[in-house]
Amino acid sequence: MAELQELDPGGAERDAGEEKLAVKPANSKKKLIIIGAAAAVLLLGGGGVGYAMMSGGKSEKAAESHGAEGAGVDTFIDIPPMTVNLRSADGTPHFLRVHLMLVPTSADRQDEITKKLPLIIDAYQPFLRELRPEDLAGSAATFRLKEEMLIRANQQLGDGVVADVLIQDLVQQ
Repeated sequence: MAELQELDPGGAERDAGEEKLAVKPANSKKKLIIIGAAAAVLLLGGGGVGYAMMSGGKSEKAAESHGAEGAGVDTFIDIPPMTVNLRSADGTPHFLRVHLMLVPTSADRQDEITKKLPLIIDAYQPFLRELRPEDLAGSAATFRLKEEMLIRANQQLGDGVVADVLIQDLVQQ
């Protein structure tokens, strides 16, 4: 009987250990659910922030209204190709041939831009002639050129008349 009593306390200890083991899976399931829910919230929240950053913070309604106001296929204004001398330190001749198109903010502005096209070209010429061949190196140069042309067009026409400048052709010799 002594042996049975010794086994009983050990058996009771084993039962308590089995109960602890039985409780652990329930706790670990809860932890897994909580961790999974937290990860889902982080991923969805991060995805939402990423979407907002990629869309520039604009809502879909704002993007649709911009598309409705923006230029259609027939509202591009062609600027005749320009060929200018580039400034060089060593005196060797360098030329730039550029063909641009303007995108008005609305189709109603097309006539206004077309009438003032000589003023826009006149604003472009001095800027293009001051460029050096090094200024046109790399893909960032194309972006800077577009931005400068957009600024000059809006200076001549007023802010918000030209939405974008498209580079159709850019050749440096």
